[in-house]
Amino acid sequence: MLLLLIGTGEVKKKAKRQEAFGERLARIRKSRGLTQAELGEAVGVSQRVIAYYETEGEQPPGALLVDLARVLAISSDELLGLQDVTELTSPKTARLLKRLQRIEELPVSDQKALLKFLDALLDSKKAS
Repeated sequence: MLLLLIGTGEVKKKAKRQEAFGERLARIRKSRGLTQAELGEAVGVSQRVIAYYETEGEQPPGALLVDLARVLAISSDELLGLQDVTELTSPKTARLLKRLQRIEELPVSDQKALLKFLDALLDSKKAS
């Protein structure tokens, strides 16, 4: 996008840098707490294919684009950069949420033991 600023008789050009497809794909993937391998598995391609699209700047074919958007829970327009992406979490938060989801899969007794341990650890850090 090119923006022209007209000031005191002079024309200034200000170029707005658009995020490349690969950069956007990597940012969204990380915000969802997914590795390249996990995203690839979810859409039926290898980790190397995901790495290619994240680094080479190429856009995937339409069918893969739709699958990526579905797995990443965004619209195709958001993935392509035609609309701003909404509801991105930090990669650190996404990894934490992913771990919590794995904890939910544990037997209830293990969940309780883990929560007791976490509470004790947090209480000891608060006291010091």
